[in-house]
Amino acid sequence: MDATFRGGQPLSGKIGVPSDKSISHRAAILGALADGISTVGNYSPAADCASTLACLKALGVGTELDGAVLRVRGEGAGGLWRPDGPLDAGNSGTTMRLLSGVVASRQISATITGDDSLRSRPMGRIMEPLSAMGARIEADDEAGHPPLRITGGDLVGIDYEPSIASAQVKSCVLLAGLGAEGRTTVREKVLTRDHTERLLRGTGIEVSRRGLAVSVLPGTPRAFQMEVPGDFSSAAFLMAAAFLVPGSRITLNGVGLNPTRTGFLDVIRAMGAEVEVDCEAGPALEEEHVPSCEPAGVIRAGYSGLAGIEIGGEEVARAIDEITLVALLATQAEGRTVIRGARELRFKESDRIRSTVAGLRALGAVIEEEPDGMVVEGPCGLRGAAVSAAGDHRIAMMLAVAGLAAAGETVVSGWESTAVSYPGFLETVRLLGGDAS
Repeated sequence: MDATFRGGQPLSGKIGVPSDKSISHRAAILGALADGISTVGNYSPAADCASTLACLKALGVGTELDGAVLRVRGEGAGGLWRPDGPLDAGNSGTTMRLLSGVVASRQISATITGDDSLRSRPMGRIMEPLSAMGARIEADDEAGHPPLRITGGDLVGIDYEPSIASAQVKSCVLLAGLGAEGRTTVREKVLTRDHTERLLRGTGIEVSRRGLAVSVLPGTPRAFQMEVPGDFSSAAFLMAAAFLVPGSRITLNGVGLNPTRTGFLDVIRAMGAEVEVDCEAGPALEEEHVPSCEPAGVIRAGYSGLAGIEIGGEEVARAIDEITLVALLATQAEGRTVIRGARELRFKESDRIRSTVAGLRALGAVIEEEPDGMVVEGPCGLRGAAVSAAGDHRIAMMLAVAGLAAAGETVVSGWESTAVSYPGFLETVRLLGGDAS
């Protein structure tokens, strides 16, 4: 499926964004492990989150999705059973990595697979710690490509330092720790998103943090109620479009503003972007409910003059899902932008460093690929072209935003990949006045 974008039309208006995919995954999984019925409002409609629900159902978890309200019936520590067939994670790396930790911690065995894209992504980074905890886990080859065959149970807690900053690897190990003997600790090199820790703490699990080390003790989460905020990463695409298209001014309501997710705000402010944020802290936790555990608020963004910057380390880790947008913004910034420490992007739905460079070059950008990042020279005039999403939802939407800022017509092939996270992106662009079809 192709989608077409034409530049020059300013974006304006007030709109919400899809519910947060990362939080939705974690809420469904914690609900499955809890003892009792949990309710999750504003559950994400993304295909990835549907994959998580399908896998939980195959593990014997009762789920009911009524509109955007999800109810999960958890049976506690012994509530999961061995599935009749492979668990299909679809295109969702989050589903595969987090559920691997869950299966490893239970007295069950399961095979977890996915689509062609997911099976091309090596999973050695979760196989290593889960094996060290005592799980038996095998992959399709020595590189760790799925399917993953996992036999869980009888785990022991470990003290683990991942080689690459990854919230998914951290969450996998912490979830496995719920069924392990003793304390499980993950020592991060830089702080990654902490949605898992927030939810675990909010559901009664003992979670402690000392610097960049986070630990859990084994336990069963209590049932909860919560509302999922809007997805910051989805909001970032609309913000970027507003920064790039002259005359644009938009307001985004109900956006999640967890500080471990909003590194993009720091980056764009350093580039000189015009952005305002009104944050309202989430309500205090009640004894048996998790109203949100996450701050949320309103973001206002408008057309901006930008300057090149150099970023790496924690800045990149906190903005990992938005780094493709930083590269795009850099094409219109004065001077050179250097992005380092983003090697994690090579292990997403596509090699996002390579896909970003290929797509933006096709549109006329001056951009070079580095082993762990990109170097962009700006500003340059983007011109419409035929480009490929490379099977990656974030590449598809980044190129769409580029098309809104380019002269002429940009055709993005593989647009169906956006169903993974933002199935209504085209409609949103049109509602804001963009030329998209």
